[in-house]
Amino acid sequence: MPPTVATIGYEGTNVADFLRALRDAGVRLLVDVRAVASSRRPGFAKTRLAANLEEAGIGYVHLRGLGTPADGRAAARAGRHAEMHAIFAEHLATDRAQAELAQLEALVRDGPKLALLCFEADPAHCHRTLVAAALRERVPVAVEHLRPEREAGD
Repeated sequence: MPPTVATIGYEGTNVADFLRALRDAGVRLLVDVRAVASSRRPGFAKTRLAANLEEAGIGYVHLRGLGTPADGRAAARAGRHAEMHAIFAEHLATDRAQAELAQLEALVRDGPKLALLCFEADPAHCHRTLVAAALRERVPVAVEHLRPEREAGD
């Protein structure tokens, strides 16, 4: 049976529910695939996120080269998801992205269950699904999309 790789977005959730979703799924390593690991949401910028994860017993790795370029992020914010996918597919062919995809493959082969992190709640609108698909072309994995509970009012 192939290992399972999870994906998760933090849009509309809080740190406690986010961490609970990771723990409940058995995730031991979070791989941040944001090009820019900052966030206006409290607890989700790189340094604080890594500390929150450490407190929960979950490791943290940032693979910036697997993040969406600025023009792709702009397309996603504008709801132009097909355009974002095309921009990211072009980016994924770059040497840096391929090198970091190889790093991700090594983490899957050698390590504990991991989850790919980005912002969007809906994995269909997020490039992390494209990263997971590219990974699946290199190594057999099952993909599980985690959806933390949403905060009231979000």
